[in-house]
Amino acid sequence: MTALLRDPLTHVPERPIGGRSAHRLGVVAPPRRAFRPAMVLLCGLAIALGNLGNAVAEDAGTAPEQPVAEKKDSKAAEKSQDAKEAKKPSPYEWRDLFDGKALDDWKAPQFGGEGQVRVQDGAIVLERGDTMTGVTYTGKDLPKTNYEIEWVAKRTDGIDFFATATFPVGDTFCSFVTGGWGGTIVGLSSINFYDASDNETTQFKVFKDNQWYKFRVRVTEAKIEAWIDGEKVVDFVIGKNKISTRFEVELCKPLGFSSWCSTGVIRSVRLRQLTPDEVKAIKDEAESRPY
Repeated sequence: MTALLRDPLTHVPERPIGGRSAHRLGVVAPPRRAFRPAMVLLCGLAIALGNLGNAVAEDAGTAPEQPVAEKKDSKAAEKSQDAKEAKKPSPYEWRDLFDGKALDDWKAPQFGGEGQVRVQDGAIVLERGDTMTGVTYTGKDLPKTNYEIEWVAKRTDGIDFFATATFPVGDTFCSFVTGGWGGTIVGLSSINFYDASDNETTQFKVFKDNQWYKFRVRVTEAKIEAWIDGEKVVDFVIGKNKISTRFEVELCKPLGFSSWCSTGVIRSVRLRQLTPDEVKAIKDEAESRPY
């Protein structure tokens, strides 16, 4: 009767230990089934700790290692991007606006009576017209200030200006006249509505036919400067002066060249932006003047 009342899950018959009866020694072997709940608990705790470690590693920014193929593709893309950035030219370096082959970024304005505009021997030829012939830059990357432009030109026929440049000055425009009013006037048109023949930038220079001349114009918010063959001929502080152009060169805006009753040949047109240090030096020099 007693045997029938024992719990079948906890009762384990006594076993001999060391060849003697456990009952006689007072020792009872622990029940095997009693270890199972503890083992299950320990296994669950180990799994939980493992998951917690993985979560901490992910939070710490530890990502699974990429496959070798993905690593190579990623490095190749980075190298390609670095190469593109390395090839991108600096805006402070000279860049050509005319490639010597075609007028892709240029157009010939219709003044009325203009001569033919063509490319010949790596240069733009402005044939003598009645009265003006010109060419206008159509590129979209033209700065308004803090830049300089350089071109090389010659006159092959006529007695007046042959490569006058019209260019941006902030939100307005100006022209640097090369041999106007009979072939010898150099200067800016216009300042306070006065032409290059009658303002403070007026200079006189004799230009020989079929001789190349290098011109350079520099524009900042402070000044307009110009050189001919390395000699500075214009050094004008803008200040509160009114800068404008004559109506004849309206179609040359924003940047263009023109000739008047003359054949002009223009080559090597290039432009660059000024560095911040250059702009600051020009501004400081302009502000140091007593007027």
